[in-house]
Amino acid sequence: MLISLDVLEKVIREAGSIALTYFNDLKNLQVNMKSPRDFVTEADVAVEAFLKERLSLEYPQFGFWGEESGQSANQASRWVVDPIDGTHSFSKGQYFWGISVALEIDDDIKVGVVYAPALNDYYAAEKGKGACKNGVPISVSNETDLANAMVGTGFACIRSFSSENNLQRFCRIAGNTSGQRRFGSAALDLCLVADGQVDAYWEQELNLYDVAAGALIASEAGATITDFKGDSGLFPKQILATNGKILDQILPLM
Repeated sequence: MLISLDVLEKVIREAGSIALTYFNDLKNLQVNMKSPRDFVTEADVAVEAFLKERLSLEYPQFGFWGEESGQSANQASRWVVDPIDGTHSFSKGQYFWGISVALEIDDDIKVGVVYAPALNDYYAAEKGKGACKNGVPISVSNETDLANAMVGTGFACIRSFSSENNLQRFCRIAGNTSGQRRFGSAALDLCLVADGQVDAYWEQELNLYDVAAGALIASEAGATITDFKGDSGLFPKQILATNGKILDQILPLM
């Protein structure tokens, strides 16, 4: 084992407690803009600083790549961290946000954890060993008909002013499914696929720290992870996660 999952859980749950301290006092929360439509709060900065310090102390052999502080130390073997995925939701007092931590070694995600403190849901996976939610093994749904499926998506492409956005794609897929959800956290969206709560999720114009942990959790729970053409692999700029059983039906709509 590369690391102790128990030690990692302790660190991440402590980070969650820090986040909740800010979440429970939103009226005093400092919110800034990194760029138009892209928010950062003092909670993001504080949680990432804590994770960087503690993970570096516990595992000095690994480098660090955080959304807020950037890359440091060894980048061949590194922690990939989004301190609060779903910052806008967090700042509005909504519950769908999470701490995403992945361990990447030589371009391969080995460990992934997504913790949603406001929901008290802790998702974890180690490559080749399955995925769990709150210590209980999870798996993708058994839905085989896209017409009956519930799907999730997001619109990071609009936030980044991308000319190739998700709006027409969403309309095509929505018209061929029974339920559509937009939770506001890519990390949690992938975990919901892993847990069978949604049957497919797609988004574009994301970054590795948004999806690294969630994609491993979904994959270890039985999900297929592809780009919009169906090529296998983790492509943050085009990520499609399905239960595998509806992949062939959703691909023509991508």
